Amino acid sequence: MSAEAAGRETVGTPSGLPVVSGPRRLPWLGNLPQFARDPLGFFVRLRACGDLVAWRLGPQRALFVSRPEHIGELLTGIETVFRHPELGWAFTLVLGDGVVTSEGAAWRRKRALVQPAVRPRQVRMYATTMAACAAELADIWRAGQVIDVRREMLALTQRIAVRTLFGVDTAGREGVIGAAMDVAQRAIGDEFRGVTLFLPSWVPTPGRRRLRRAVGVIDAEVGRVTGERRRNGADRDDLLSRLLAARDEQGRPLSDKEVRDEAVTLYIGGHETTGTTLTWAWYLLARSPEARARLGEELERVLGGRTPEFDDLRLLPYTEQVVKETLRLYPPVWLMTGIAKEGSTLGGHPVPEGTVVWSSQWSAHRDPRWFPEPDAFRPERWDTSEEPAAPDHAWFPFGGGARACLGARFAMVEAVLVLATLAQRFHVDSGRVEVPVKPGLTLQPGAPMNAVLRATT
Repeated sequence: MSAEAAGRETVGTPSGLPVVSGPRRLPWLGNLPQFARDPLGFFVRLRACGDLVAWRLGPQRALFVSRPEHIGELLTGIETVFRHPELGWAFTLVLGDGVVTSEGAAWRRKRALVQPAVRPRQVRMYATTMAACAAELADIWRAGQVIDVRREMLALTQRIAVRTLFGVDTAGREGVIGAAMDVAQRAIGDEFRGVTLFLPSWVPTPGRRRLRRAVGVIDAEVGRVTGERRRNGADRDDLLSRLLAARDEQGRPLSDKEVRDEAVTLYIGGHETTGTTLTWAWYLLARSPEARARLGEELERVLGGRTPEFDDLRLLPYTEQVVKETLRLYPPVWLMTGIAKEGSTLGGHPVPEGTVVWSSQWSAHRDPRWFPEPDAFRPERWDTSEEPAAPDHAWFPFGGGARACLGARFAMVEAVLVLATLAQRFHVDSGRVEVPVKPGLTLQPGAPMNAVLRATT
């Protein structure tokens, strides 16, 4: 019997949960080799098996969910029905005990302390920096120049992240921080793909040695800026000042270690994910002349060549639709997991305690039931003036529920403003050659994405 046929057999479970089996498993390893070899394709195959699919990642019992209502139960049930999963040695070493990795009362305290730093009023203040950094890049670009799109976008969002997070305190040090963060993010990506997931933390692989050195650099840089800011007592309009000023219900501030952990979390969320989104946006626009022309028309009509401001966002609906459609096709975060607690349920059916419940943005966002022509780049599908584009939790690039990404608004504002600033002055022509996807910490291009800059006028 083929793996596909096996995947459609109904499986009875002690809990009565109506699941089907996924592709055939190996002894001890389960579906780990298939997942590690091609995680995105593996998730698509699981979705094809059914809405609730049983599989195994090594020794772990796992359940893959595809229907929006089940995904919603998973996302909104973290901390209550489902336990937050352990995110791996590399992830924890880099992010420490920040809001992404902590649980329970510690998580609630930290979320309450960090959330004010990324509220709409604060994001409005950061918008000027976002657009200014993009305008500085546009001033450097020249028509006919060949660029590495990913490198340019990650360098740009790195500058934005450093300036909005630390202000001017890291002038000239962005490259040092960025290089260390790149090492950290590659290590996390390797672990996500199962490369080092089951190795004990004491195994000294070359990658882990590089990661420890990189984390040492990150700690030193963040510690230096935090120490100077505390000694000077300066209150500025950056994320670090907001973290240092935060107080919990008992009037306690974040410790230096807590500030470090949250600063690194915000940096990674504001740099890697948005840079990746912009990279794929240019790729999709280069392959869709009609969408690029419509984007250019909106930018010319609304901006007329000036640098966009926060108040322009509401006047740029198509630009936002381009970003949302990019996030559908190439969601930077491509999987979510939770571990069933005692008494957990999905769709009213009990889930055995300890089961790891998985969902994938990559798979769900390309489900033809919710997105007609799922592989097509159609920004206009997000024109929701008449009806929603899809059911709740069919599109979830920023997660959902209480543990939804705190920086979601920051990321959307940044992506729209950067795209608007650059696209009104340049076409980024990467041609129509298909670029593979490489899943790591985020979904990166699996090959260099070079492009020729062409002036719009």
